[in-house]
Amino acid sequence: MKHYTKILSGLLLLFISFNAFSLDVKLTPKRDYIDIVHKGAEIRVQRIQDQSHVLSGGFSKTSRKCPPFCAQPINIAPGVKTVGEVEIFDFMEKQMKNGSGVIVDARLPSWHKKGTIPGSINIPFTVLGKSKDSSELIAAMKSLNVSRRKGLVKEGFVDGLYRLVGSKREINQTWDYSNAYEIIVWCNGPWCGQSPRAIRNLLANGYPAEKIYYYRGGMQMWQIMGLMTVK
Repeated sequence: MKHYTKILSGLLLLFISFNAFSLDVKLTPKRDYIDIVHKGAEIRVQRIQDQSHVLSGGFSKTSRKCPPFCAQPINIAPGVKTVGEVEIFDFMEKQMKNGSGVIVDARLPSWHKKGTIPGSINIPFTVLGKSKDSSELIAAMKSLNVSRRKGLVKEGFVDGLYRLVGSKREINQTWDYSNAYEIIVWCNGPWCGQSPRAIRNLLANGYPAEKIYYYRGGMQMWQIMGLMTVK
């Protein structure tokens, strides 16, 4: 009898434990939360469980003076894919965990310090617009796994064919993107121009468009979804 009592007690404990960790407000129907590393510490990305919670503060505003706070297009640049929250969750579980991707908070440091999307690194759009010889830009590129070339790049066979048929094919002389990370770039929301400027600056420096993703919703949509932020 005691043996069966212990078994029932164990099953009851497992049931209680399961329910204690089961979330009512999930990320997706099959995904409760995601564990990631942010600045060396493990962070659990999940939504606020209080279903009566409402947005407050600056990100509850609906109207801002335009310009400069104008609606941004869905397609920010040719070859750059626009993503939403679910794609960010997938990115966190795949590219971030296997070391092939990073999330970039393109806002100014003062905004970043107030709170950011977990796992993000802060590379202000202003830094990405600096001269190719700028130590800040070189450091920013390094954090994206992009290195500065030591010499000029010679025209390769394929590039020569492009030139012969009259097609323009730019050879980047400054940066080596062979091991560049896939990146998701974001700022304050659909009305914010900081991440679009960052993306255009990256493209101007030769960053491969197919490795750049634009999170148009930004911090405003992240908070509207009840997703946690970190300071």
